[in-house]
Amino acid sequence: MKKPSLAVVGATGAVGTVMLSILSERKDVWGEIRLIASARSAGKKLMCRGQELTVVALSPEAFDGIDVAMFDVPDEISAEWAPIAAARGAVVVDNSGAFRMDADVPLIVPEVNPQEIKNRPKGIISNPNCTTLSMIVALGALHRDYDLQELVVSSYQAASGAGQSGIDSLREQIKQVAGTDAGTVAGDSRAYITDNGPFPAPLALNVVPWAGSLKADGYSSEELKVRNESRKILGLPHLKVSATCVRVPVITTHSLTVHAVFAKEPSRKGAQDILENAAGVKLVDDPENHKFPTPADVVGTDPTWVGRVRKSIDDPMALDMFVCGDNLR
Repeated sequence: MKKPSLAVVGATGAVGTVMLSILSERKDVWGEIRLIASARSAGKKLMCRGQELTVVALSPEAFDGIDVAMFDVPDEISAEWAPIAAARGAVVVDNSGAFRMDADVPLIVPEVNPQEIKNRPKGIISNPNCTTLSMIVALGALHRDYDLQELVVSSYQAASGAGQSGIDSLREQIKQVAGTDAGTVAGDSRAYITDNGPFPAPLALNVVPWAGSLKADGYSSEELKVRNESRKILGLPHLKVSATCVRVPVITTHSLTVHAVFAKEPSRKGAQDILENAAGVKLVDDPENHKFPTPADVVGTDPTWVGRVRKSIDDPMALDMFVCGDNLR
């Protein structure tokens, strides 16, 4: 049987680079792998599966003969080019936010709603935002047993969520404050950090209570993504969700604290057993011995990592937990 061909669109970006690394690590299920990027990146040589591949410029013809096209590009690029790729016969898997809330595009997390993948009238499948994805696999497993009713979450989002510029900016800021006494007087780090980069305030030695763009009523786009995408993935259009998204000085791996309220009363042991056996979830929950997931231990791995599972003291129908996931994988 002929192996399907794959196009990676945005192969030279932060997520695209990780995608090539993952393709090299995983079982070889693909035939031709075609790397596609902007015209300025065309001609670059990149390694994938031990082969040197030449990047080709984004064009309609670049999708000829392609079975699956994975898009790792900004929303506006996906909005224009994903339909073109689909029209050329490719099944598009899009990592951007361009189609997530489109009723004719399934928003898929394989461990949660794989049955929806067949319903793709536009030939496009969307992936959730990395913040949503970091928690939704674990919550999907718990929802199947306990019937999720409400979520209150706070995210601790890595610099790489802002792209390569976020990574580069945080590394430069760390260099600028290293060896100084910054962080001892209000605002003193601003004297050392010359450029905030894509963040609204210095990120090194700091946390910034903002990720994304401004939306109605003071919410950020990231916070609304968590709400709206969770509802769609879980098939719960009336799920109550309150999210606060915070940027932290971590290179890669998002974390979240989650307060989840259910219709059926959960138990701590029952929840731990569910998570222990859930596909795509790694439970590390031994606080007595200081064992719980942290970004430093999770980065570069695929699962959703869960720890600090507790039954809420004041609400017998609720669980609290801490969740980590590499946001580039």
